[in-house]
Amino acid sequence: MGTQNSDEQVGGTGRRALLGAAVLGASGAVLGLPGTARAGEARHGGGVKSLPVPTIIGHRGASGYRPEHTFGSYQLALDLGAHVVEAGDLVPTKDGHLVCRHEPEIGGTTDVADHPEFAGRRTTKLLDGVSVTGWFTEDFTLAELKTLRAIERIPANRPHNTLYNGRWEIPTFEEVLKWQDEQTRKRGKQVWIYPETKHPTYFRKLGLGLEERVAKLLRKYGKDGKNAPVILQSFEPTSIQRLNKLVGNPLVVLLSSATSRPWDFVETGDPRTVADLITPKGLKEIAGYAQGIGPTLDLVIPKDANGSLTTPTTLVADAHKAGLILHPYTMRNENPFLPTEYRKGTDADAYGDVFGAYRTYFATGIDGVFTDNPDTGLLARQDFVNG
Repeated sequence: MGTQNSDEQVGGTGRRALLGAAVLGASGAVLGLPGTARAGEARHGGGVKSLPVPTIIGHRGASGYRPEHTFGSYQLALDLGAHVVEAGDLVPTKDGHLVCRHEPEIGGTTDVADHPEFAGRRTTKLLDGVSVTGWFTEDFTLAELKTLRAIERIPANRPHNTLYNGRWEIPTFEEVLKWQDEQTRKRGKQVWIYPETKHPTYFRKLGLGLEERVAKLLRKYGKDGKNAPVILQSFEPTSIQRLNKLVGNPLVVLLSSATSRPWDFVETGDPRTVADLITPKGLKEIAGYAQGIGPTLDLVIPKDANGSLTTPTTLVADAHKAGLILHPYTMRNENPFLPTEYRKGTDADAYGDVFGAYRTYFATGIDGVFTDNPDTGLLARQDFVNG
């Protein structure tokens, strides 16, 4: 997730990469927050409401420590204690299979550039209005993609992750669903996943509609109900509306910057921006077909021109009033991804005071957060619920 997020574009040199202890959730003193479930408690009832609050979601797995969207990253997220794993930014292959990649362009997340047999596949396409050059999943069969191996997407920030370049292949969504069942059996507790439909309008125009393919696989594995351990998300509201008619799963609308427009809105001439969607009226409309929103953290607490946090917005309270949960994105340990006041030293890739940042965001009453570093998130959660 997070295609529209500016925090994807940061470079740097080196990092400190010690894993914190895995914390599996905490009980203890509970902080009551207006308009939210009490921190540290799982909600009553089945489905998404049974998840602990705040929920720690492994962003593309444990992508702070392994190349993202690989079984190495997904497995580590579970080992570190993540409550949910974002296993699957879903994009299609030429022959209609769903695979897990951050974007359909795979030049930055696989070793495709090292394969001379695919040199002729490099091309430039217009992806949601942006010119993108590289190699695209929709130009490869699944068999061809399986000859590639995953690499670290932001090596300048995470050079230690390049140690694992070439170790894992690209997983399919069906493989993820089988892995989920296997891990649930092995661990003796339900494993949750949180896949995203990527660029659904773009792919529908290519005859590769995502939602029907997702629904077909969920039905095949008995994971298409309201209490199913699979939360579906998308930056395009119409994709979520389509999924709402196909499956009973909990659904989440992702929200980028306030001034941005979802691409499906651009395509259909809908003039509304994200700012319109996060008004009480907009949130009430979303609640008619979804159970939650996934806003960028800047919609919860905006930053000033210097990158420092300002005053929290009313989004958390407004969303809760509409009956929606909030799972903002994305917490990362490295300085470049943190608000200015939580950065430490001059090394752009050193770890900052991420615990302080978590504390500030948790205090707003958010129901959970996506993080590249699930172990850090769980420690921060433990601090928060223990007061």
